[in-house]
Amino acid sequence: MTSAEPVRPAVPRAREVQASVLAAFQLVEDARYMGHDRRSRRVRARMRAERAIADRRLARDLPAR
Repeated sequence: MTSAEPVRPAVPRAREVQASVLAAFQLVEDARYMGHDRRSRRVRARMRAERAIADRRLARDLPAR
């Protein structure tokens, strides 16, 4: 290393780590919603409908703030 090269930090910055974790999470989510699983379109549509119903029931049962 010469004096013209910047010194690398000994510890990676938190933003770099956080960004890589978020990028990995996004890759997983993209793979899930882009149809890379082996479920048919009908099964995926049914799962979305079931999740929507569960969300509506939860919202209905939670007390209003």
